[in-house]
Amino acid sequence: MSTLLCLLYLLASVIFLIIPKTRHIGKIMLTVGIVAFSPLMVLYAFILAAFSSGNILVPICSVALCVCLSVLILGVIWGFIKNKKCYIPVISVLVLSAGVLGGIYAHKAYINSIPTVGEGRNVLYDYTPYEYNSKTASLEKEASLLLSEDLPKMDGATALYPVYAAFAKAVYPKEVFFDENGNVENYHNNKYVTCTTTSNAYGKIVTGEADIIFVASPSKEQDQFAHECGVELVYTPIGNEAFVFFVNSKNPIEDITLEAVQKVYSGEIKDWSELGVASLGKIRAFQREEGSGSQSTIIKLMAGKALKEPEMEDVVDGMGGIISRTADYKNYKNAIGYSFRFYSTEMVKNNMIKLLKINGIEPTLENIENGTYPITGNFYAVTRSNMSENTKKLLEWIQGEEGQKLIELTGYTPLK
Repeated sequence: MSTLLCLLYLLASVIFLIIPKTRHIGKIMLTVGIVAFSPLMVLYAFILAAFSSGNILVPICSVALCVCLSVLILGVIWGFIKNKKCYIPVISVLVLSAGVLGGIYAHKAYINSIPTVGEGRNVLYDYTPYEYNSKTASLEKEASLLLSEDLPKMDGATALYPVYAAFAKAVYPKEVFFDENGNVENYHNNKYVTCTTTSNAYGKIVTGEADIIFVASPSKEQDQFAHECGVELVYTPIGNEAFVFFVNSKNPIEDITLEAVQKVYSGEIKDWSELGVASLGKIRAFQREEGSGSQSTIIKLMAGKALKEPEMEDVVDGMGGIISRTADYKNYKNAIGYSFRFYSTEMVKNNMIKLLKINGIEPTLENIENGTYPITGNFYAVTRSNMSENTKKLLEWIQGEEGQKLIELTGYTPLK
């Protein structure tokens, strides 16, 4: 809004400058406005250039904007001092500056319009038990285990929320999911069934804020944190899932080897041409934030190779500063990303991405079940060794026929 007001002020100055009777007022307005506003614009341009995350268009536009504004400042001051008619070049430079600034905003708008596949929480509303049109899986008959008190507090990974939400719906009293006004409590408000993502869930099981969490295997840091706190965690496999890699649907590649994946994410392979894909140029290999289930999995998949520096995204925080974080997968034509199969195909239905075969094998439920897809692993129900009696009962029920059936109905692969 402030930028728009400044541009309107400068436009009014130019209009006064063109009209003979108000030209003097226009000169004064233009001089005052540009001298006051231009340093801020130059600073903004340099900030964009400094935090462009490798986006070549942003620093080019920023430098061009700085040049235009510098010429504009000097032109106005020189014309005012020498009393020369400089308004024609001034107007030209002003229009050019506005064009460059508009180009920056247009580029930013284009980047924001590209679909993102990140483990965001907005999709979780669809799987909240008893929410309108909820997708939560249900058993055909009442569960054999019904808990009414001392309910274990659940938490876990975003991708596994549909699974443990289904467990809770089957085993917990219905009123647990409603507030005092009769409204459904979603994952961020519910006392017993929350979803704070993998990294936070591991922290909560250690501190006792959660009794059972549903996650992929831990990172070294998460395992170390439990040991430092003197907490013994029990990892109970409850199902299988595939770890998948995906690209833009317009990318012609269909298959990639596990060795090639390791080389892409170690930085040994940098260009799509090295994988037989012409004209896409540099590979943009996106990673997830540290501590997430996906990131812990890719680290283990690298088989000792070091991950290259991840794609970063610049974020303006609440105090007005600029911070950098690992960017969620952005669906550029030259991008590659990873996640778990269910999340990428069911929770985020996006026909603009396609899953890659690994070593010629598709990540289908059948190939996960028969073990032919090469990147398949367990997901776990994690508890403390001194778990409560009700947590033990719940864990046993999850491993039993009904719990495994809900895993299958949700869309994951149950244990054999």
